[in-house]
Amino acid sequence: MDTRKPITTAKLRKMKLDHTPIAVVTAYDYPSARLAEEAGVDVILVGDSLGNVVLGYESTVPVTLDDMLYHTRAVTRAVRSSFVVTDMPFMTYHGSLDATLKGAARLMQEGLAKAVKLEGGAEIAPAVKALVQAGIPVMAHIGLTPQSIHQIGGYKVHGKTNDQAERLMADALALEEAGAFAIVLELVTEQLAAEVTARLSIPTIGIGAGAGCDGQVLVFHDVLGYGSDIVPKRFVKAYASVGDTIRTAIGQYVSEVKGRQFPAAEHAFRMSDEEAGRLYGQGSGGNDHEQ
Repeated sequence: MDTRKPITTAKLRKMKLDHTPIAVVTAYDYPSARLAEEAGVDVILVGDSLGNVVLGYESTVPVTLDDMLYHTRAVTRAVRSSFVVTDMPFMTYHGSLDATLKGAARLMQEGLAKAVKLEGGAEIAPAVKALVQAGIPVMAHIGLTPQSIHQIGGYKVHGKTNDQAERLMADALALEEAGAFAIVLELVTEQLAAEVTARLSIPTIGIGAGAGCDGQVLVFHDVLGYGSDIVPKRFVKAYASVGDTIRTAIGQYVSEVKGRQFPAAEHAFRMSDEEAGRLYGQGSGGNDHEQ
């Protein structure tokens, strides 16, 4: 059982000050969140990457607020200590501030998230500020922003040029000024990520942004090698090959069902032979299928 005190935004800021790395895992359901917490993860992100990972979409764009609520509720039911952040999905924070606040309120009240995450730079600072003023902690996300993948034109590393670096730094500072408690840096050059981390008073969480960030985030399924036809990513390290184990185990189950090896006698429940005899007559002792 996890006996840690609950992680808070204040604790995360102190971890940055103390140079204690922050471990973040993206998880989407009760069992994965439970395992992540038991392993000591500081922050669990209910990412809209669930669109790619568990719903079978090609991008995060089709993910809805109802999708996020459903999965956030599953995760928060599992968690006692880890800090749960959930993504606001595509186009739920680019309209009116009223609509943005209502969407975030649902994720907090119905989903029981502790914070929300928004993708974008200085252009979303007003939304971040409005949410923070309403008492909703916000994690920002810059660099590669998957909700904008069609506009960006693909999965590209950000911060390779002076102009890109200056723009990302300005975005990070604007988001900090707006009140974000942390910022995810995705596919950002390691030199820029380290400089952003040094300039900000709030934690940075890297994914494909090098070791200079205050913390790191990986997807549950990527950490475990859990999936089929997984495409290796340079910025991901798989610590297991659970997908292979699952495939082999299910294959063995299928084989034993086909060969009538499962269920065996120890997997079944019997009434007394006397009672079975009264009900069904003699020869009711079991399965007489040919092997």
